[in-house]
Amino acid sequence: METLIDVRNISKNFDMGHGVVCRAVDNVSLSIREGETLGLVGESGSGKTTLGRSILYMEEPTSGEVYYKGEKLGKDRFKRSSEFRKKMQYIFQDPYASLDPRMTVADIIGEPLDIHKMYTGKKERMDKIIGLLRLVGLTPDHRNRYPHEFSGGQRQRVGIARTLAVDPSFIVCDEPVSALDVSIRAQILNTLKSLQNELHLTYLFISHDLGVVRHICDKVIVMYLGRVMEMCEINHLFENPKHPYTQALISAMPEITRESAEKDRIILSGEIPSPTNPPSGCKFRTRCLYATEKCAAEEPVLRNIGGHSVACHYSE
Repeated sequence: METLIDVRNISKNFDMGHGVVCRAVDNVSLSIREGETLGLVGESGSGKTTLGRSILYMEEPTSGEVYYKGEKLGKDRFKRSSEFRKKMQYIFQDPYASLDPRMTVADIIGEPLDIHKMYTGKKERMDKIIGLLRLVGLTPDHRNRYPHEFSGGQRQRVGIARTLAVDPSFIVCDEPVSALDVSIRAQILNTLKSLQNELHLTYLFISHDLGVVRHICDKVIVMYLGRVMEMCEINHLFENPKHPYTQALISAMPEITRESAEKDRIILSGEIPSPTNPPSGCKFRTRCLYATEKCAAEEPVLRNIGGHSVACHYSE
């Protein structure tokens, strides 16, 4: 498979005023191959959503480069080229907040068709809308309803249909099931996997839930305070996590059938530090059980350890 998305040394800073800068994403590089799902995990405040938005230039990166099929992107190029905007889309976390309550489902799904002039007449427009509704598991009867008339799972399906309207090849899925009931999450995840196979889609899947990531992703990146801590194939992550932060996240997963769950659990002290005043050296050191003076003095670089890319001085 060829590389579809190539992100090189992306950073995103926010000016908080009075000389205070929040470095939400700090020198992140990644690549995603066609048809692949790359998971992005970490606690709230780790920079996952900002990274996803920066890749699509919804937030202009402070530095770094993004390539789509080898072509360099940029804010000006996104403005000029509707083709790039069509090929790279976003599914939002909250399916209610992201849908205009004053618009019918037909108008919500039809809006991107209107913007990009993707039909020749009213009949073709409605045929496309009905086809998209069926594609995501809804019926033609749903087209004249408003968002408040749907359940959370149905609203997310409407959001997915709107995203698919412009025939994208790459989609950033930003916590697409976190706002849904547990019973509905698996249905939406299965829909996303089915659509990926049918339409040859490529996903960047953002989540704080490692169980969800394990179900849908091929590779995974673990982020902490804007930095990549670990990156590897999804199975390798759960079989043999290398970074202390990854080990703590996995140990916190609910494992009802694991007799030693409580015994093996790693409890992290404190909360994730503020990105406006990050620790020196390794950003995770203030919560790490194995931190030493070297961790405070020197920031670790990503290095390959048994098929994992790990940013830790002492992981083996």
